[in-house]
Amino acid sequence: MSSLSAGIRSVAGACVLAVLTAVSTPASAQEQTQQPAATIVNPTAEGVTQQQLLQQEPRITGRISIPDSRAAVLIQPGGKEWRAFHEIALRWIAAIAIIGMLVVLVAFYLTRGMVRLESGRSGRTIVRFNGFERFVHWMTATCFIILGLSGLNITFGKKLLMPLMGPDAFSTFSEWAKYTHNYLSFPFTIGVVLIFLMWLGGNIPNRTDIEWLKRGGGIIGHDHPPADRFNAGQKAIYWIVVLGGAAVAISGYVLIFPFYGTGIGEMHTAHVVHAVVAVLFFAIMLAHIYIGTIGMEGAFEAMGSGTVDVNWAKEHHSLWLEKELHQGKSEGPRGREPFSTPAE
Repeated sequence: MSSLSAGIRSVAGACVLAVLTAVSTPASAQEQTQQPAATIVNPTAEGVTQQQLLQQEPRITGRISIPDSRAAVLIQPGGKEWRAFHEIALRWIAAIAIIGMLVVLVAFYLTRGMVRLESGRSGRTIVRFNGFERFVHWMTATCFIILGLSGLNITFGKKLLMPLMGPDAFSTFSEWAKYTHNYLSFPFTIGVVLIFLMWLGGNIPNRTDIEWLKRGGGIIGHDHPPADRFNAGQKAIYWIVVLGGAAVAISGYVLIFPFYGTGIGEMHTAHVVHAVVAVLFFAIMLAHIYIGTIGMEGAFEAMGSGTVDVNWAKEHHSLWLEKELHQGKSEGPRGREPFSTPAE
């Protein structure tokens, strides 16, 4: 009889448990469906996107053990924009500017050729630049060329040089190019400052420059408009060197010495300014190099030996030559400076 009672109690308990389970399950399900979606944890769901994280917090940071909190920044929207500029936009800007300038210069040379001395050489030369001026020019020019090529390596080297040199050689080359780029920035900056101080007085624009530009500056056609020591084209190059050199120097030093009074945003801006100004600067200087070498007869001698033929001075800088003569300096082999002995 007791075993029968125990069996009945077991069956009754099982029935009560089943009823309670059946009643509580719909209520739990209804409560779960009423919870906000954000609190439901789905272990099989995919991770949130980067965009979702950036919408909640402008920067994604991690944990660090050093005092500088800026080192904890892992991802930020500005970094993505900077990378897109460096990897895509900058390459297009540099390629269009530099290759475009080379195409224009080649086309101009094929159609116009070298600008010759129409009156021929006189056999007498006149001092145009002294030794100190030429030293500053060549120091600045040499640094500029090396800085330009080593800078272009950052933009194009991985695509153009690494397949030819191999990863190891390219890595070594790029490391030395980086050090060269950083250290040569100092003599380049000194050169730009000295150029600004040396030639400022002769590079102030005036009405003569307007007339020179209207007449094509002697480059277009065979006209020889009057010009002082520096014509309008040379004045333009002067101000490009001074202003462009200042821009690349200041922005470059911000990059060499990062986060001294600047944040990540300012560093991005400094890089964009440095890169864009530098590639445009480099492209323009290609035209200056062209005119000073194969573009114009006798032009290289001004910075080579420091003297130019008297007929060259008459054709390209007649006002300057007149001032030299007006100062009592006679023209001829026995005259005083700036004239020298006849060329042999």
